[in-house]
Amino acid sequence: MTTSQRAMLAADLAERAFAGPIAGSLTPRRIGAEVELIPVELHTGQRCSIDAEEGISTLPFLRRYGGRQGWGESCTSKGTPCFTLPTGGTLTFEPGGQLEYSSPACRSASSLLALLRSVVIPLRAAAATEGIDLLAVGIDPLNSAERAPMLIHAKRYQRMADYLSRRGPAGARMMRQTAAFQVSVDFDDEPWLRWRVLNAATPYVVAIFANSPIYAGELTGHQSARADVWRNLDPARTGIPYDERAPVQAYLDFALAAPAILLPTMDGEYRPLGEWLTRANLSAEEWQDHLSTLFPEVRPRGHLELRSADAIAPEWYAAPLALIVGILYDSRALRAAADLLPIPDLGLLERAGRLGLHDSSIARTAVDLFELALGGCAGLGSGYFHPADIEQARVYFERFTRRSRAPADDVIQDAIAA
Repeated sequence: MTTSQRAMLAADLAERAFAGPIAGSLTPRRIGAEVELIPVELHTGQRCSIDAEEGISTLPFLRRYGGRQGWGESCTSKGTPCFTLPTGGTLTFEPGGQLEYSSPACRSASSLLALLRSVVIPLRAAAATEGIDLLAVGIDPLNSAERAPMLIHAKRYQRMADYLSRRGPAGARMMRQTAAFQVSVDFDDEPWLRWRVLNAATPYVVAIFANSPIYAGELTGHQSARADVWRNLDPARTGIPYDERAPVQAYLDFALAAPAILLPTMDGEYRPLGEWLTRANLSAEEWQDHLSTLFPEVRPRGHLELRSADAIAPEWYAAPLALIVGILYDSRALRAAADLLPIPDLGLLERAGRLGLHDSSIARTAVDLFELALGGCAGLGSGYFHPADIEQARVYFERFTRRSRAPADDVIQDAIAA
């Protein structure tokens, strides 16, 4: 590729991916979340279809339930069903039939928590009355990939499935069987410090919220089997593409090295985007589509999207929100977290998924980080994070993190007892 092409792509990243609202413009310090749930039949544990004639399907249930709630139904750009909720946000399907609720950007952590609770808790309760268990875990604990087929065959997903299948079984598991609790925050007025701290925090987020030790009915030896899937997926498009000296250039290198899944193959092979650009031009739409196929732990999208936490039970939603906004949005906690956390480290990320808080070094730093976050949340004021919500996060901290435990440990304990 030419120097001018590289400069143009770098400028686009700086303008679109790494820039967003700052203090004094629009509404800074917004927060949003994406909550994924895995639908299985309540009494058999088999995966639910989306809209099949036999068995239990989620789409007919969502239409009945959503109709009573005033939801609007449309289609995504992929041609898949999409429900728009009157309270804000959308409910869509992932390739394996997982449900994803995407919230709007909220002005405070407590307003987001209220919204998530009002959507997810009654949805799961209503689903149970129709024989559907919406699992809030990091990976399907009951079924193998063979028993969890791809249910959405949009072109994007078919290309991804073809490419990832050439690398091994992790692709099918990721697309069809994983679920996360993702948090989105603004770059705000200190973008590069937030970028550094959030990337450095990812191993601790993995460990603190690990909730997927079982896969296909068997203990995996990993606190987060979901994290293990991501480590084995494709190192060219996952991990921590961080460089403190040149963050935009480092992310551009990451994007150029990733095989271009959605572009035509060359001699039947998926080539890195940088190589592809030596032979053909790239439209703005194709560039944005390629960026959407990158899955780092923190993805820059005009805001910061943290992808490291397993899906967890709704009763604990305050904890990941408190951890993230507490260390990012309170200026004193942000600087203290920057001093506490090491440079972002891929090796530490792997240990966090495998050992979690049973790694003594990770556990010590996780406790210090969570304590900083709780103090930061208090500093943001009750209008942003209500004391009752901070207390819920503190209960999680005392029950799990301070004791070097995560929800995965409860799962393992129950499995051994059974």
